[in-house]
Amino acid sequence: MKPAPLQPRRLSDSIVERIETLVLEGSLRPGERLPAERALAEEFGVSRPSVREAIQKLVARGLLVSRHGGGTFVNSTLGASFRDPMIELLERNPEAQRDLIEFRHTLEGACAYYAAQRATAPDRERLKAAFERVQDCYLQQGRISRADEGRADALFHLAIAEASHNAVLLHTIRSLFDLLEHNVVTNIGGMLPLGSAVRDKLLAQHQSLYDAIVGGRPDDARRLASEHMDYVQEVLDETRDEALRIERAQRRREPA
Repeated sequence: MKPAPLQPRRLSDSIVERIETLVLEGSLRPGERLPAERALAEEFGVSRPSVREAIQKLVARGLLVSRHGGGTFVNSTLGASFRDPMIELLERNPEAQRDLIEFRHTLEGACAYYAAQRATAPDRERLKAAFERVQDCYLQQGRISRADEGRADALFHLAIAEASHNAVLLHTIRSLFDLLEHNVVTNIGGMLPLGSAVRDKLLAQHQSLYDAIVGGRPDDARRLASEHMDYVQEVLDETRDEALRIERAQRRREPA
């Protein structure tokens, strides 16, 4: 049988692939506005009609959203499998919070391992900025909200996921970001009663993890990420057990 002749590749298909790659690697984020057609045409070295055709294809696939007179955006619902109402159910359930810590134990260990192997100079700059925000929050104890502290912590872990250069890990972390941030805030609230020693330990763990990643020590990075999550769970269990003991003691009545 004579094989069918190869069809010439349309230029717009190559542009589609370029934009898809930017989304997949996290350079274009959900909800982010794309540069204007003219700027994209100059960046890719193609004509504006080819860019327009590529954008139309991506809009048809649901990857991009065009707003009349407002530009073209990456679809903000990408990777949103853990949004309301599921996120609300998970946030309210104490057992689900424990499950999330177990999930983070595996996920963040892998992110840290690959980040230590693959982080580029720009990745290390972003990690440095994210870690310094965490440091600043710890130094402002009592003068900063739990929500702000939780967001800084979650953004540090997101920066590690970005530095892993693993698209599946990155987009899993991104899709869980709101839940991750809430989990961190909840954990901070649960650990506050134990005093500054716990906070100092947590900051030291973040420092060690950061140093291992930027120092290119993947095995250490994975171990430190796992030890960090183990410690968080240990402290939360201790806090919960103490609260149960106090509650039990308060229910007892003095003998007549």
